[in-house]
Amino acid sequence: MLIRYRKNYEKIAMGLLSFMPTEKDLKKLQQTIKQYETDDDWQLFLWKEEEDIIGIIGILMRDENVAEIQHISVNPSHRHQGIGKQMVKALKEMFPHYVFQANELTASFLDKCE
Repeated sequence: MLIRYRKNYEKIAMGLLSFMPTEKDLKKLQQTIKQYETDDDWQLFLWKEEEDIIGIIGILMRDENVAEIQHISVNPSHRHQGIGKQMVKALKEMFPHYVFQANELTASFLDKCE
C-alpha cells in the first residue's frame, strides 16, 4: 500500500533513499528529504506491507499532467519481488491523469516496469 510521507517517517525514508546512488552522502540525503518536506511539487510516498515500510518512491510534479519519478528504492531484502512495479502502478492509479517520466537515475528501472 502506498502512503504519503510524513515527518515521523523521516528515518525510514532516509534509510531507503540512501540505497539510491546519488543519496549516499548524509548532507545530500538531508537536502533531498527537506526538498520533499518543503516543496509541494516534490511528493514522497512509502510502500507499506503489513507493518513494515519496505519501499519508497518520490516524484516531481513537472507540469499540469507530467510527473517525473525522482527516486525509487526497495529494501534489499525485499527486492526482485515486484514491489517497485507495484509502487509505480499504485502511483499511476493515484494520479490517473498524469504521464510519468523517469529521470536519468530511474529510467532503466522504469523501462522494466512497462
